[in-house]
Amino acid sequence: MAKLYTALLTLSFIWGLSFVFIKWLSEFGGVWGTVFIRCLAGALIMLPLLYIKRKEIIKPIPWKSLIIVGVLNCGLPWGLIALSETTINSSTAAVLNALTPICTGLIGFAFFSTVLSKRQWIGIIIGFVGILVLMGGQIKALHGFHIVGVGTMLAATICYGSASQYTKHFLNGASIVLITAVSLLTGALIGLFGMIFSGSDIMVHAISKEVIFATVGLGCFGSGIATLLYFYIMKKAGPEFASTVTYIVPASAMIWGYVLLGETISLNLIIGLLIIFIGIVLTTKKNKKVTEQIAA
Repeated sequence: MAKLYTALLTLSFIWGLSFVFIKWLSEFGGVWGTVFIRCLAGALIMLPLLYIKRKEIIKPIPWKSLIIVGVLNCGLPWGLIALSETTINSSTAAVLNALTPICTGLIGFAFFSTVLSKRQWIGIIIGFVGILVLMGGQIKALHGFHIVGVGTMLAATICYGSASQYTKHFLNGASIVLITAVSLLTGALIGLFGMIFSGSDIMVHAISKEVIFATVGLGCFGSGIATLLYFYIMKKAGPEFASTVTYIVPASAMIWGYVLLGETISLNLIIGLLIIFIGIVLTTKKNKKVTEQIAA
């Protein structure tokens, strides 16, 4: 379990910073340019690793399922998030993204016959309460429903939840590296087509230091390494546990603000984090047999 919690925290710190990168990169490349750049950069990291691990790939390769997961986990939600951040700030987007565990549980329950224990449901609810405590007075930022902004972020969480459950049920035996690489390549193609049909052209914009930093950070780390970590956690502990990373992302975004921008860490952050971790612990405890399998 120590490896899983370490991976979860690492993932939350990477994705917490990713919301800042998305803001920077979307100003340069637009919505679909952001998807294309981050997915392509991430894929370039994963392809050499995929070549090294090629002998471990089980055949026949389930291309259809891999592409579906790529659309639901990378191409579509990352475009929706970039679109959201054209109208709402990054911290608000991170809070809305924390609805992912709720969507994951509900989608599994409604469409994949997933049975969640009472303890897991309580853990999901407690985690979301932690988010509300963590944000404190900033909850007012969520008042009012706008299709571009709040609505697109909610749609992104539904995509994430669907991708997690689909991976669990149809790609359980597939290589994590293969799933990650194909997902990123699929996302890059979606971003490219989106750029073509929307008429956006990233070449007309000057490349700044922020754009380069965001490309490396968001593409290589936020997309490549982070996506690999996410699928690793999901396959080892299940989609419900993996999706709880979105509970910690708003907190990690605040920590990045403290480290990089000198922002203060509030009492709400400390209390909210404690509540969130309680929710995560409850979410992971299914039964003794499952716990032993995860530990192995």
